[in-house]
Amino acid sequence: MGGAVEKQFLHLQGIPVLAHTLGVFDKCPEVGGVVLVVAPQQRQALKERVLEPYPCRKLLGVVDGGSERQDSVARGLEAVPGDCEMIVVHDGVRPLVSVDLLGAVLEAANHHGAALAAIPVGDTVKRAKEEVVAETLERATIWLAQTPQAFQANLLRLAYEKASRDKMMVTDDAALVESLGVSVHLVPGSRENIKVTTSTDLIIAEALLAQRQTERT
Repeated sequence: MGGAVEKQFLHLQGIPVLAHTLGVFDKCPEVGGVVLVVAPQQRQALKERVLEPYPCRKLLGVVDGGSERQDSVARGLEAVPGDCEMIVVHDGVRPLVSVDLLGAVLEAANHHGAALAAIPVGDTVKRAKEEVVAETLERATIWLAQTPQAFQANLLRLAYEKASRDKMMVTDDAALVESLGVSVHLVPGSRENIKVTTSTDLIIAEALLAQRQTERT
């Protein structure tokens, strides 16, 4: 966001974004453990701002991330216990993910082998070249990928091994599993499951959390 504080440490209703996210994983009965991947220079801030005041009961370890998202997930995979059968990958800055959505994605992955949360696109989508429309895409076939994304552990490890051999870089884990010829099941996500990337996202997340609190009272 260009500020002095990394977005995962910014506060939503007085609690860091990342602490909200970890709290959901702590509450989800299908999740047995959490490996947290962070930039090396953020370890101290993570300890002081998140883990000490808001402990994650299921935390198995903290791993230094890499230069790209894919590198970071690969390092996280190395820290996952070898006997783990299912792995779910989630963005730490998607704090409004629900326990129900997390459980639904894991259930679908357990049944199909691979699954991700996604929402159908609401706007007309244009493919452009040099700021000129090249094609109007069929909206009914396009979905916006979110996290969580969950996979049978052997599939995800195999996909990362292939990506390393082929020097393939993608923007989400499902694409790596797709490269194996494996079908990835879509689970209806939530428009509330936003990725906090801009200051506007933070305002929206704050409002959604306030609405949830109102609905519970």
